[in-house]
Amino acid sequence: MIAGDAHEERLPDGAVAEDGAVAEDAAPPDDAAPPDDGAPPDDVVPPDDPAPLDDAGEELAEVERERGEYLALAQRTQADFENYRKRTARELAAAGARAKAALTRELLPVVDNLERALDSADIGDGGLAEGVLLVHSELIGALERSGVESFEPAGEPFDPTFHEALSTRPEDGATSGLVLEVVEKGYRLDGAVLRPARVVVSA
Repeated sequence: MIAGDAHEERLPDGAVAEDGAVAEDAAPPDDAAPPDDGAPPDDVVPPDDPAPLDDAGEELAEVERERGEYLALAQRTQADFENYRKRTARELAAAGARAKAALTRELLPVVDNLERALDSADIGDGGLAEGVLLVHSELIGALERSGVESFEPAGEPFDPTFHEALSTRPEDGATSGLVLEVVEKGYRLDGAVLRPARVVVSA
């Protein structure tokens, strides 16, 4: 080859360049970076980090625990309120019963006096006796509508639960402990003894 006609330069791996140009089929150097196609290299393993999953599980457990506490608190509050409501209703009913019993006890002496007046009056004469009878009837009716009832245990065995013995006396043909005479009637309120009957008992 004649010098000056063409400039040849020997490149690595046998590639020849003319006029300073590198041959297109020249091999890249060994340390050249591989093309970046967005995929991680085969020898690169992503780190295994379970921390986010563990935190989510702990947070869920905490939420469930708090939910259980709030539910138990709500149930206890509801039970306490229900017990309070029932207790209040019982107390109100008991207070009403006590008030009614107290008022009835105050009225019983009035009933006794009206009955004594009627026993000594002549109803057939009219006038005042008729008025007393009318008042007595209305008062007894009001007491009965409120659950008050009278009882006279003459001839019954003496029972200290319902009777109050004022005195005893012998009686021919009567067994001991028998109610001979009722001095004052007894009264019950809704089945409970409001005033025991005052009686005379056979000895």
